[in-house]
Amino acid sequence: MTSRSAFLQLSTPARLLVLNQFGINVGFYMLLPFLASYMSGELGYGAAIVGLVLGLRNLSQQGMFLVGGTAADRIGCRPMIVLGCALRVVAFGLFAVLTSLPGLVAAVVLTGLAGAFFNPAVRTYLMHEAGERRAEAFSVFNVFAHAGTLVGPLVGALLLAIDFRAVAWVACLAFAALTVAQVLVLPHREVEPQRSSVLGSWREVVTNRRFLAFTVSLSAYFGLYNQLYLTIPLEAQRVSGLSWAITVVFVVSTVIGVFWQVRITEWCRARWSSGRSIVLGLACMGLSFVPLLVASPMIATRAAGADAGVTVAAVMVPVLVTTVLFTVGQAITNPFAMELLPVVGSERLAGTYYGFYYLVSSVAAAGVSWLVGALLEMAGAAQLRWLPWLALCAVGLAGAAGTAVMERRGLLERSAADGSGGAPGHGSGGASGESSDERAADGTDRTEGR
Repeated sequence: MTSRSAFLQLSTPARLLVLNQFGINVGFYMLLPFLASYMSGELGYGAAIVGLVLGLRNLSQQGMFLVGGTAADRIGCRPMIVLGCALRVVAFGLFAVLTSLPGLVAAVVLTGLAGAFFNPAVRTYLMHEAGERRAEAFSVFNVFAHAGTLVGPLVGALLLAIDFRAVAWVACLAFAALTVAQVLVLPHREVEPQRSSVLGSWREVVTNRRFLAFTVSLSAYFGLYNQLYLTIPLEAQRVSGLSWAITVVFVVSTVIGVFWQVRITEWCRARWSSGRSIVLGLACMGLSFVPLLVASPMIATRAAGADAGVTVAAVMVPVLVTTVLFTVGQAITNPFAMELLPVVGSERLAGTYYGFYYLVSSVAAAGVSWLVGALLEMAGAAQLRWLPWLALCAVGLAGAAGTAVMERRGLLERSAADGSGGAPGHGSGGASGESSDERAADGTDRTEGR
């Protein structure tokens, strides 16, 4: 099945969410990749200040994922999606008119909060809309997200020839158009009344042992995902001595994501369970670093401007093989992980579970990135260049092993949630296997049929 036919099989609201994600990524990546160079070059801020500002954006988004997900469960997904896009309008407008440090800090914090508000809400809304074809819906979602990630920087680069403020204004207008479209077109979904307080909902999440085990295993995905923007591009530039080699990595990854994501998901669906697919996907992501583990110690750092040709092509082969295997593993893992989150968690509190999942995963991703960065510094000598890649390989295999144990024990099956094979339930992770508000008085799952 092609991406187009898979898109047409989605419901109208699901199509709107997919197109919305394309627009969000275009607007976001139109500006953010150029922010650091704008601050350090045109505005003259030091590297420490630039790093602090970018770090505040990550913190404001990742630290508020749980709050955003909880709000989606209690206020509704549609209001949170609209609010998130509206905040991006304000944030990118601030980038266009303010150059002072307080103004830039306010802009990046609002940008992060916007992501924390609409990311869990979009995924929760899509989860409900997709029905039994959740992996397929998230697969199409990923295709459009990849496409937006590709188009955004291209548009930003063209506008940057005018001025960074032109980039900011166009991004601001893009999010304004998305906000208006969501208000006018995105259907309202009824919000299920919650039977516990916010703290009670959070307590349910953190006592769900099955969900926590799944989250810890899948945090390997995010720890490795960041390497597509960190170690793999750095290695491409190191071995080739060419800055455009980084672009090659992103182009290869994006092409696979756009043109092969849906086919990969369907191929896996026809052969394996969702849990088995995640195991193989994480293993593929981890093992994708083996070519670099073997080749890196044998390839010296190449100086910029060195002779190009056959030598550059040869030293780029391990990087490109890693990129291909890594992206395929990512394409296998993500849709099925999104499908299983409400199975090991809860449909009733899907936003809260998504928010907690992303919060924990972002912390794990930061830890893995720090570890790999430290190992890269230690591995300055050629004979130790294998060390970071070994660590990344171990992260992927550890995540695959954890998921495999859950799959073998039947903890990723719907029947494990409610004992009846019905709709995805709430897991068996509380202290007593279920929290008191998860079941109706007759013992049935109140989320069934939604």
